[in-house]
Amino acid sequence: MTKQFYIYTFGCQMNVYDSDRLRDALIHNGWTLSSTPDTADLVVLNTCSVREKATDKVFSELGRIKKKKKDTTKIAVIGCVAKESGKEIYRRAPYVDYVYGPQAWHLLLHNLAKDFRDIDVDTHGVDKFDELPMATDTAAAAFVSIQEGCNHFCTYCIVPFTRGREVSRPFDKVMDEVRHLVKLGAIEINFLGQNVNNYQDDNGKNLADLVRETAKLDNVQRIRFTTSYPTCLTDELIDLYRTEPKLIPFIYLPIQAGGDKTLKRMNRRYTRDQYFAIIDKLKAANPNIQVSSDFIVGFPGESDADFEDTLDAVRRVRPIQSFSFKYSKRPHTGAALLPDQIDPDVAQDRLEKLQTLLKDIQREFNESCVGQKIKVLVEHVGRDNPNIIICRSENMQTVVLPKDESLIGKIIEVEITKANTTTLKGQLC
Repeated sequence: MTKQFYIYTFGCQMNVYDSDRLRDALIHNGWTLSSTPDTADLVVLNTCSVREKATDKVFSELGRIKKKKKDTTKIAVIGCVAKESGKEIYRRAPYVDYVYGPQAWHLLLHNLAKDFRDIDVDTHGVDKFDELPMATDTAAAAFVSIQEGCNHFCTYCIVPFTRGREVSRPFDKVMDEVRHLVKLGAIEINFLGQNVNNYQDDNGKNLADLVRETAKLDNVQRIRFTTSYPTCLTDELIDLYRTEPKLIPFIYLPIQAGGDKTLKRMNRRYTRDQYFAIIDKLKAANPNIQVSSDFIVGFPGESDADFEDTLDAVRRVRPIQSFSFKYSKRPHTGAALLPDQIDPDVAQDRLEKLQTLLKDIQREFNESCVGQKIKVLVEHVGRDNPNIIICRSENMQTVVLPKDESLIGKIIEVEITKANTTTLKGQLC
């Protein structure tokens, strides 16, 4: 009987990409995907440890799995929590069989048939990509991981510990994967990396080279990349927003805080004015470009004035989408040792004020789209409402249309008829 597997995915889009690659590799090796973890022969938790709550959620889920799994089910914890916690996972959850860091999870494929537990949380660079088969299918919007790790060592961030220093995949191998995905039907390519715009392979090829080469493929209609570090956004890359129409006018560019004192304590290697200057360059290259960003409040030492600087930065940049969080103390980070930790109630109050402003800006932008004709990529039938189809605009807005499954996987033009903070409603033009 064919063995079945189930994968939980926590955290960022890079984890989603890794889970998809692991899924393809398991299927390539004769496994089938289960609809539930309760009857699976293998359960994999692909984990994120950026925030403490994310780690707690993993151990909570492990407890639930233990109660319902079959006696013969094997459990693997892979990704950043595996790297962060290591053998501690075996202590807290002794029924776990495999613990692999984010650059070692490909070893699972070698050891599933062996009757022993295994742990490997070492940094293996990008070796895992060489051991994985090509995808067997793809959505119209496909993701390609091109770079892992980070060299910036922001004081709040655990990524340099869990993912290691920056490593980039060879240009030719990235393009081989892009062409393969396009042959399978992908029309949008999203390049992924912890510091994606610092991509550079051993031959000096950079992200701008990848964008230009991908744009040459006739079937590719959209190109995007995630996540960018502000001062690694080169003039060459910025200019592509002017010259390359397939590069969509939208960028995810985290600022994290709006005050110079906080940015310095975070070890973010720019000032607020430098960040604003980069936004100005982007707008000069393409006036239609829109920005998404990240914000952390309650960082150690953040004063009321520092928080007001963040609110001021939000009003100046006006990000149309955002991710905002209270500071979360993480092990192996410099900020965990800083004095003047902020009272949780103060941090919560600041977060609520920030999110109110961010939501107002997002709603205003969405409402400004009413009456406009925009292009959207039709992604799938609504999961909670099967009578609609879910689409994505160039600005990553969710757009809802009446159900027509024949449109899935296509880019179409729609007229926006209604909007709120999170969703646009439209009709075919």
